Amino acid sequence: MADKIQQLKAFERLLNIMDELREQCPWDKKQTMESLRHLTIEEVYELGDAILDDDQEEVKKELGDVLLHIVFYSKIGSETDAFDMADVCNGICDKLIERHPHIYGDVKVENVEDVKRNWEQIKLKEGKTSVLQGVPKSLPAMVKALRIQDKVAGVGFDWEQPKQVFEKVQEELQELQVEIDAGDQEKMESEFGDVLFSMINYARFLKIDPESALERTNKKFIKRFQYLEQKSKDSEKKISEMSLAEMDVFWEEAKKI
Repeated sequence: MADKIQQLKAFERLLNIMDELREQCPWDKKQTMESLRHLTIEEVYELGDAILDDDQEEVKKELGDVLLHIVFYSKIGSETDAFDMADVCNGICDKLIERHPHIYGDVKVENVEDVKRNWEQIKLKEGKTSVLQGVPKSLPAMVKALRIQDKVAGVGFDWEQPKQVFEKVQEELQELQVEIDAGDQEKMESEFGDVLFSMINYARFLKIDPESALERTNKKFIKRFQYLEQKSKDSEKKISEMSLAEMDVFWEEAKKI
């Protein structure tokens, strides 16, 4: 592995290449922060896929893509004297030092929960009027729900035991069933949202990332269904013509692979 000096040289090389591309490449020259935004989001999702697949080589590549975007935004910022890469790095360094007084100050902590509580309290002192102010509006709903729950828990608004959260899940399911029986579509949607929110909260108590858990299930379902599709082709029969009993045989086979 590279030492610190080699790492810094590699980063300097990336900065120099970015300067050259911004000056000489027609595509790079025309990019703005707005035009890069959707590409950045895509790169982060690709990194997430690589992490879930536990593909370290792909994680390395995707981290490079994300880092490129950070350097790109910083280069664009420097062109209007708004900020540059040094400002970005120093900004996050200052924030880390400020938010870790148990490392760089005299604050005492006993566990991770103490650290999280201190973190939220420090952010409020920095001018935020709500602990939820830092939750991005454009986050996917499931991720946003988890971040909301994490943040309010950081200031003590939380259940005490997982059992209480599971009871809340059951309560929300019962309320959903009431609205299903009543046939009120708007209220059904509202109660369904409450069920999902409570399930995400329960996952948090179980130390499960609900987004990762659901994506793993997505991947598992895709793999099994594609096995079913292949088996239908092998039997020269359209999958739409198969009975559920026939499908179930192949589905059970897929589970064993």
